[in-house]
Amino acid sequence: MSVVALVRATPATVLEDVARAMRLAGYRDHLVPAAPTALKINISWQHWYPACSTTPWQLDGVIRTLLADGFPQPSLFGAHNGTVVVSARAGERANKHVPVIQRHGIRSIHLEDVAWTRYEPRHPLLTLHEVFPAGIRIPTCLIGTNVVHLPTVKTHVFTTITGAMKNAFGGLLFERRHYCHATIHETLVDLLAIQREIHRGLFAVADGTFVGDGPGPRCMDVTERGILVAGADPVAVDATIARLMGLDPYAIPFLRLAHERGLGTADARAIGVVGEDLDALRWQAHPQRDTFASRGQKAIYWGPLKRLEKVLLRTVITPWAYLASRAYHDLYWYNVYGRARVRRARQGAWGRLFDQYPTGTS
Repeated sequence: MSVVALVRATPATVLEDVARAMRLAGYRDHLVPAAPTALKINISWQHWYPACSTTPWQLDGVIRTLLADGFPQPSLFGAHNGTVVVSARAGERANKHVPVIQRHGIRSIHLEDVAWTRYEPRHPLLTLHEVFPAGIRIPTCLIGTNVVHLPTVKTHVFTTITGAMKNAFGGLLFERRHYCHATIHETLVDLLAIQREIHRGLFAVADGTFVGDGPGPRCMDVTERGILVAGADPVAVDATIARLMGLDPYAIPFLRLAHERGLGTADARAIGVVGEDLDALRWQAHPQRDTFASRGQKAIYWGPLKRLEKVLLRTVITPWAYLASRAYHDLYWYNVYGRARVRRARQGAWGRLFDQYPTGTS
């Protein structure tokens, strides 16, 4: 039985709520205090947009809980990854991760700046050996560590939902991770298999104080839900998030494949949800909505432009795709739609809490 904690949170008590979620899910039974512990921060946009990236209170609450329960401060570190279209350095400031990290005096690393090593998985892979025939490389500093994933509860145009499993996509794959989008579900399963081999312990705390619906991970409708989801089985955590969204976990390929390969459980009958009643908190998400940009991406990965994928996304002309994405998301969508949604979010209780955190300066 995989245990997943589902906890209601309020802006006034959220740090204690994070601790309660972690302890209800028995995190101390799954992490090794003597090992280094990476806090895998999610930055899906360099802007602050609700439900998009790790919240400052999520990061704050996890660090406080680990320190209170005896995890040595020098062994904790925040782990960031940038992408070809998102600056993690800008994102950690905009999302107010920097002051949280600085307040607790822990290290913060950007994975593109550290040494990467070739890794040969022991577990049979579904796709990564074909995507990267010259070999798979992973950050050396993550080998032998605990990892606490810090995703948000949101939909995604490629994977239906994001969560604990998708959060490893940035941490364990280098900048050319977009090569994996055509086989994204199989990639997430391979990454979980690798994590099972290289990490001392795995845990996830997913923030659903804001939740995102529609064409995530950026251009989403946002709702305040005030929930936290935590657990040591990434498959069970994500299956619980799917059920909260009114979705069938087995209809999401990466969850079904991970379950079938014994990497975790997506079966509700084998998941013990503790804390709140899941059925009382359930809503209906709409993950299949697309934007102009995501329709174009899907045409390249799975549609009529599939035969041009390598030419468009793996050659000297590839920067056109990065520029197109930045133009659509940062110049058009954020300014036409996003700013107004951010203003509305800031008027609510969770938005006001965000404004109470100091702005990052470095």
